[in-house]
Amino acid sequence: MLMKIHAKSALTSEGWKENVTLTVGADGRITDVSADDELRPDHHRVGHLLPAPANVHSHAFQRAMAGLTEQRGPDQSDSFWTWRRLMFRFLDQLTPDHVEAITAFVQMEMLEAGFGASVEFHYVHHQLGGIPYANLAELSERIVSAAQTSGIGLTLLPVHYQYGGCDKRSLGAGQVRFGNDLEQFSRLYENVAKAVTRLCDDAALGVAPHSLRAVAVEDIPALIDLAGAGPVHLHLAEQVAEVEEVKAAWGKRPVEWLLDNVNVDRRWCLIHCTQMLPHETEGLAKSGAVAGLCPITESSLGDGLFDGVNWLGHGGAIAVGSDSNIRISLSEELRTLDYSQRLRDHSRAALATDKKSTGRRLLDEVNSGGAQAANRKSGRIEVGQWADLFALDADHIDFINRNGDTILDSYVFAGDDRMVTDVWSAGRHLVQSGSHIRRTEITDAYRRVMNELKTQL
Repeated sequence: MLMKIHAKSALTSEGWKENVTLTVGADGRITDVSADDELRPDHHRVGHLLPAPANVHSHAFQRAMAGLTEQRGPDQSDSFWTWRRLMFRFLDQLTPDHVEAITAFVQMEMLEAGFGASVEFHYVHHQLGGIPYANLAELSERIVSAAQTSGIGLTLLPVHYQYGGCDKRSLGAGQVRFGNDLEQFSRLYENVAKAVTRLCDDAALGVAPHSLRAVAVEDIPALIDLAGAGPVHLHLAEQVAEVEEVKAAWGKRPVEWLLDNVNVDRRWCLIHCTQMLPHETEGLAKSGAVAGLCPITESSLGDGLFDGVNWLGHGGAIAVGSDSNIRISLSEELRTLDYSQRLRDHSRAALATDKKSTGRRLLDEVNSGGAQAANRKSGRIEVGQWADLFALDADHIDFINRNGDTILDSYVFAGDDRMVTDVWSAGRHLVQSGSHIRRTEITDAYRRVMNELKTQL
């Protein structure tokens, strides 16, 4: 069945257009984009229509621990590493039912924030104590089931995580639910691939070697082969201690080692990249890989600042994700990214160009990079693309006398998710009047989980 969307204005692949009618086919792809002043009864009317980017990095279960890690320890110090210990303790409480309900809630929040798809970097595979489930892919299948409930377009990345560090030490107590050797992970991946076929045609599958610390160097080629044509995602250069450990073990910093030893190309999405030197920024940007940025989480964990000015200046691709899901907000991820550049360089409009305002450039970049990282034909309002779309309320007070790129600047810097009225994922109209169509059901399930979990870490 065809669907018609009539927008007061739309950011198409040819630029801004007024009074646009978009046709979406039964398969979820855009079939026509036309200028049309006439509003017909079969049209769904929206304000400002935009391509919806993919959220390229999520650990869904961490949403349920938001707000539980904001105290200092007894020695009055706190860091990413102390946060990680608390996270390990938290996940030991989680059952498959918990994981499914939390993930559906996260995906719902992503959709309500304007994201059209989710890339789940999924590394919790086993039972408490590291005992595999009878079905190796039990928890991955729960991510799939959550996507069936929320309707979001899913790219699922089973994570290979084998070691506790570059010296191949055994996983610690908090990590054993993640661990697989290469042979067992390959079997898990086969089961996940079967599960993903239960989803709609826009679903995708890839592989995620967790980090250079957590996998064997000699296994990386096999993991790349396992992904086939799918994307490969990897945490890279997030923390100073990580950089120092890799350099001590392998003689080079993480980015240097990766560029010298792996054919990094457009299939790759490197997550965070907050600890890079200028030559690493330039080299990785030119590789064609996407930098998967999570500005809210990187701020929360004190990771450091990604050098977006130089990265984009060397033609690098970027995308954004919500990582720990402490706060799921597309507008805030973009705003935090840009403000970090301004604070570092004592500048304004750091990522704008002479042709594009800040908001326009940010949205264009994360749509393009997000589609690449998710292996998803989306990111543009154009015939043949998946209809991943979000609409902003043209009657919002912050849009008075705003048009073109200033709509995006007002959204990113003055607005928030309350401006979002409608969201489609591959043509599935999942957010209407600002709320997910299954909000009550999904929220009730999440509420039950939160009441079951212990509140203290």
